[in-house]
Amino acid sequence: MILLIDICNEKLGFYEFVKPVGDILIKNKIKRFIRHYTCLTKNDLERASSVIICGTTLYDCSFIEAVDKFKWLLEYDKPVLGICGGMQVMGLIFGGKLKKKIEIGYFTEVFPKTSVSPTSKNQKAGDDEKFDGDFLGLKGKQEVYHLHNNYVDFSGLEFNILAGNKISQAVKHKKKEIYGVLFHPEVRNKEMIEKFVDL
Repeated sequence: MILLIDICNEKLGFYEFVKPVGDILIKNKIKRFIRHYTCLTKNDLERASSVIICGTTLYDCSFIEAVDKFKWLLEYDKPVLGICGGMQVMGLIFGGKLKKKIEIGYFTEVFPKTSVSPTSKNQKAGDDEKFDGDFLGLKGKQEVYHLHNNYVDFSGLEFNILAGNKISQAVKHKKKEIYGVLFHPEVRNKEMIEKFVDL
């Protein structure tokens, strides 16, 4: 059963950012349940087979002030997908820095990058890790939909940066099944969500 985590402070945000992800799961006959991050319990996390932390509206950043509620990510051993604000949560919990950058609309990203920026303090420039395959079903040039004010700098963290040049657009933790995307796959790349729940 998939746990969808709602980080929206405004009720209308739920219908724009959480419900569409839930609708993809319903269409594929995948059981899911939804919890707001302020009501999340240890039992919810244990019950879930995987977790999707959904995004929120452009100016709703209240979840950032309460990011400590997501410290469970550090020890969690099931697949997690962070979408936009959810990716920002992941980056902050793993030690990244929040930065400002507004991106709205459709952009073309390349999946996966042919090489990955060094993400370990022990790596040196030129020791880039190679990544073969796809990113949750996305390969090559893909049009994605952005709607965000902020992003997290994932350079120097325990993540492979698999799309994006100056801004990390898609990442995967080096040791865990933790994925993040700054764009909104529920708008344009629904197959990515389907691929994630098959992990």
